[in-house]
Amino acid sequence: MAVKNDRWIRRMALEQDMINPFADRQVREGVISYGASAYGYDLRVADEFKIFTNVNSTIVNPKHFDERSFVEFKGPVCIVPPNSFALARSVEYFKIPRSVITLCVGKSTYARCGIIVNVTPLEPEWEGFVTLEISNTPLPARVYTNEGLCQIVFFESDELCEVSYKDKKGKYQSQQGIVLPKI
Repeated sequence: MAVKNDRWIRRMALEQDMINPFADRQVREGVISYGASAYGYDLRVADEFKIFTNVNSTIVNPKHFDERSFVEFKGPVCIVPPNSFALARSVEYFKIPRSVITLCVGKSTYARCGIIVNVTPLEPEWEGFVTLEISNTPLPARVYTNEGLCQIVFFESDELCEVSYKDKKGKYQSQQGIVLPKI
């Protein structure tokens, strides 16, 4: 298994539509950077969020998710309250090849502000907009839409997996918006 570089990412994005829309180089002019980097791709966060709130005293339960657990927000800047959590989605739509798995790590710009980004691996032959989990620790924090939020690192195996995400008809396949927990 090998980490893939920017040339491989560009080739896969252009020839196999792996990332769409695709920023060929890291964009940095007055924004939190996004696009192809040396060994990954910094994805952007879209302008729609589900911000978790305790105003209705609901319990977050992945088996019986109560939509009263959050408020919906759409706009250019989302304020994530202290000690809170928000869901968002990527601007980019991903189509992961069968020989590839990804890991996602947060960007240092946000990490230095107490923002933690969690994304589960994008599995072989998974496709869709990425649901982004954003946790905030100390103070209210701004998250800027259409700017970089986290980095996807691509690993390619020299052997194909026996069963891909598409083969097993994964429940989050081809997701379109911010997708809530499913059983």
